Formats: sequence, C-alpha cells, structure tokens
Amino acid sequence: EVYLLESGGGSVQPGGSLGLSCAASGFYFAASAMSWVRQAPGKGLEWVASIDGSGYSTWHAPSVKGRFTISRDNAKNMLYLQLTSLKTEDTAIYHCAGRRGPAILSSILNDYDYWGQGTQVTVSS
Repeated sequence: EVYLLESGGGSVQPGGSLGLSCAASGFYFAASAMSWVRQAPGKGLEWVASIDGSGYSTWHAPSVKGRFTISRDNAKNMLYLQLTSLKTEDTAIYHCAGRRGPAILSSILNDYDYWGQGTQVTVSS
C-alpha cells in the first residue's frame, strides 16, 4: 500500500521559516518524480515544486522560487520542502505527491498518482 505522510507544518510570522517532510512507502521512491502541491483556503490546488527521481533536477513555481527549496533523500525515502521568507499568501495545506510514470519533472497535477493528506502552514502576524 502506498503511503505518503507529511509533517513539519505549523504557524509562523511573516518572514519566518519552516521545514516540511514527507515520508514515503509502498512504491519505488527513487524512481518517482515528486512534487509539493498546496491548497490555500477557498482556492484550488497549486503546484509548488518538483524534483526528479535522482534529486539532481528541481523546478520551483515562480511564486516560491528563491524562497522555497525542494529536496529528497532516496536512502531514507524522504521528500523535503524548506520554506523561507514566508508570506501570508503562503498559508495553505501542503501536500506531497508522487508520480508512478516517468521520473521526470512535471507541474501537471494529473501526472501524480500518489498523494498525502497534507500538513497545514499558517503565516500570520
């Protein structure tokens, strides 16, 4: 059974930082491209960042580029997202997602087959 479990969310002030983690099991993690996707209150899903199976190639949405960093540790079956310089508009539930198909980057949400339940990030003063 595929399992993705996010952790590390919380409440921070604008300008603060958080580190999110996603533990994966039940599929060949190192062969899977992974992404972080978020959903702000009252809005749809928004792609945040992707990383290929090897971890060498990454892609970040313009809204978070330079502030967020996606990474992975294939030996531990872990995906990470480092969030810095947080803004109130970053408030959302953050989900990790895995792709069963080619282990290449994709910002297309329908390309992802596995989804976690998410972890809440709240940015407010």
